[in-house]
Amino acid sequence: MKQTEQEFEQIVKRHKSTIYTVCYMFSKDEDEVNDLFQEVLINLWKGFGDFRGDSAVSSWIWKVALNTCISFDRKKKRQGEKIPLEMAGNLFTDDDDDSQQIRMLYQRINQLNLVDRAIVLLWLENLSYDEIAAIVGISVKNVSVKLVRIKQQLIKMSHA
Repeated sequence: MKQTEQEFEQIVKRHKSTIYTVCYMFSKDEDEVNDLFQEVLINLWKGFGDFRGDSAVSSWIWKVALNTCISFDRKKKRQGEKIPLEMAGNLFTDDDDDSQQIRMLYQRINQLNLVDRAIVLLWLENLSYDEIAAIVGISVKNVSVKLVRIKQQLIKMSHA
């Protein structure tokens, strides 16, 4: 295996959970998440040779994953709704209180516009405002303002 391929493989192994986190934010369908994951990997590979290290690898991966998922989401909306295949059991179901609260939070987050959804996702992953700003392409001050507004929006949703 070439050195470049080995480097890429190591990076993907280290950041696999980040990629899946972004993919699950845009879809709850297991097959669609896997398709998104593959798309992200393809886009990471395409851009790997051009990655100069101007930012952290993790920031680059977040940016590519988010852009890939946002593009996928836009295409999906243009194509219309697909009817999912019903399975006998749901592997994602957890009925404890914590799981239900997390599920409700993500349902609310999914109602946000794509940029706000990306910002809150990055914030939930404990990225700094500087990192979020670099990934999303806005100023640090704008990240701060947007997060305050997003939190207010989520609170309003919980009272509705």
